[in-house]
Amino acid sequence: MSCRDAHRIGVSRRRSRYATSEDFRKLFTEGVSSLYLLSFLLTANPEKADRCFVAGLADCVDGNPVFKEWASSWARSIIVHNAIWMMAPHLGPGRSSASASHSTNKDNFPKTPLQDVPFASVLALSDFERFVFVLSVLERYTNQNCAALLGARIQDIREARIRALHHMAEFERRTAAPTIGFSSETEVRN
Repeated sequence: MSCRDAHRIGVSRRRSRYATSEDFRKLFTEGVSSLYLLSFLLTANPEKADRCFVAGLADCVDGNPVFKEWASSWARSIIVHNAIWMMAPHLGPGRSSASASHSTNKDNFPKTPLQDVPFASVLALSDFERFVFVLSVLERYTNQNCAALLGARIQDIREARIRALHHMAEFERRTAAPTIGFSSETEVRN
C-alpha cells in the first residue's frame, strides 16, 4: 500500500464518521413529523414553523460537520436556535418572568380554534413559557441550558415551567369534555 492509498483511506474513514448533506436530508425526510412538531410547538404558528423547519434543514446541510451519531441531536438543536432567533422569547431587561406569562402574542395562534388542535394547551402558553416548557420538559434541556439560550435567570426558567404546567392543567380542565355522572338513586340497566 502506497502512502497515497493510505492517505485516501484515512480521509475516507474520517468522512464516513461525519454526517453528510445526504444524511441530513434523509434525517429530515424520515423524521419530518418529529422535527416539524418541534418547530411548530416552539413557534405556535404553521408559517413560522415551516420557515424554521426549512431553515433548519438548510443550516444542517450547509453547516459545520458533525459526527453521524450526533446528527439527530444537532438537527433538533438547529431548529431550537432558529425558533429562538425567529420568536425572540427572551424575558428582556427589567421584565419579570411573571409579567412575561401575561404577554401572549395573539398573532402566534393558529387560525383554527385551539381546542381543535393537538397540543393546544402548549400553544396557548406565552412565548417564553412555551419555549421553557418545550425545551425543559419535552427536549430535556437543563435549567442552565434553557437560561443561557433564552437569556433568563435559572429562577425565571423554574418559575416559567411551573406556570406553564399550571396553565396547561387549567386549559385541560376548562376544555375537557363534560362527564356524565349518575346519582346514587339512578339504576344502570343493561
